[in-house]
Amino acid sequence: MKQKLFSRNFTLVIIGQIISLFGNAAVRFALPLYLLNQTGSSALYGTVMACAFIPTILLSPIGGIIADRTNKRNVMVILDFFTAGVIWMFCMLMGNVNLVILLTVTLMLLYGIAGAYQPSVQASIPVLVHQEYFMAANSVINIVSSVSALSGPVLGGILYSAYGLKPVLWVSAVCFFCSAVMEIFIEIPHVKQMTEGSIFQVAKKDIAESIHFIRVEKPVIGKVLLVICAMNLFLSAMFIVGLPYLITEVLEFSPVQAGRLYGFTEGAVAAGGLAGGICAGIFGKWLTIRRAGSLVTVCAAGVFPMGISLALVSSDWINYALITCCGFVIMVFSTIFTVQMMSFVQVQTPDYLMGKVISVILMLATCAQPLGNAFYGILFELCSGFEFVVIFFSGGASLLTAVCMKKALS
Repeated sequence: MKQKLFSRNFTLVIIGQIISLFGNAAVRFALPLYLLNQTGSSALYGTVMACAFIPTILLSPIGGIIADRTNKRNVMVILDFFTAGVIWMFCMLMGNVNLVILLTVTLMLLYGIAGAYQPSVQASIPVLVHQEYFMAANSVINIVSSVSALSGPVLGGILYSAYGLKPVLWVSAVCFFCSAVMEIFIEIPHVKQMTEGSIFQVAKKDIAESIHFIRVEKPVIGKVLLVICAMNLFLSAMFIVGLPYLITEVLEFSPVQAGRLYGFTEGAVAAGGLAGGICAGIFGKWLTIRRAGSLVTVCAAGVFPMGISLALVSSDWINYALITCCGFVIMVFSTIFTVQMMSFVQVQTPDYLMGKVISVILMLATCAQPLGNAFYGILFELCSGFEFVVIFFSGGASLLTAVCMKKALS
């Protein structure tokens, strides 16, 4: 039976998300920054981050199938325990094996786990709250994600700058362990689905059914997916690779100072996500699918001040301030767009398809990310000294995507 927004079980899901996402934000901040500090190569950094996203693409549909056919609580518990174990193993092996290989494998595991984990969280919303609360529930999930992403990099940056990598990793491992223990007490209704054939046949059938639903029954979801893929390729990837590279390698700050400043920038970006989640919850009833193109336009336009500043201003502090402010603004509007799209999908999708459809959406939306990460890693290195060119390219391509989206949804 579906409950109102802050039922006992939905509240426990939220608390679990707060704990595990904080650990996730801290470890995802520290590991790539450690690699960049040790090598100084944006190309290597971008390549490793590209590899890290590959398991997310592969495991998202599997996570969706599991979410629909098993108890979603059990998926959350098992994966949080497993994540704590992965971080513990990294700590044990650090210094004994090749850093690049160890870091790449660890990030691939962490991103893969996240890809399998998120469909269970998103698919649990329709069975825990009424449809009228979908926008509010998604806003809460995004707010929690943003708060964790805000505090994780800030505290992680302080710990990393003062004590190094290992304390950040131990704190993250404890977070995942505590989250798993708490999630044991969540009760999520589950209706067992009939299974015919082998595991591969079931997976093939489920994925095909989801793709058919997106392409044929709800083609507007397919149009939105194309936009999200383009934004991941041209905008999100530039931020993932560009922010740490610009702040720690291009702007002339000391290593300790750069680490802290990058942590604060990540925190500011997360604060933008928090503000966007709050705005989506407050103004949700005025958000329609036809207005989504305007949100994407604002995100694209927010890139250009960064490029202008890097091209014309010599002050590292002014450049840093503009990069941080633009990241905040872009994150506000991209989060509103994300909440709007996820709520739209949940309303349009039947419960028995929810996990699979969401997982396919996550998979396809993530496909562009590895290509973008590798592309921008190489591009920043090729344009060394002229990084503003890369940023202008990102802004122009994103703006073109926004225009195409407006035409497609008009």
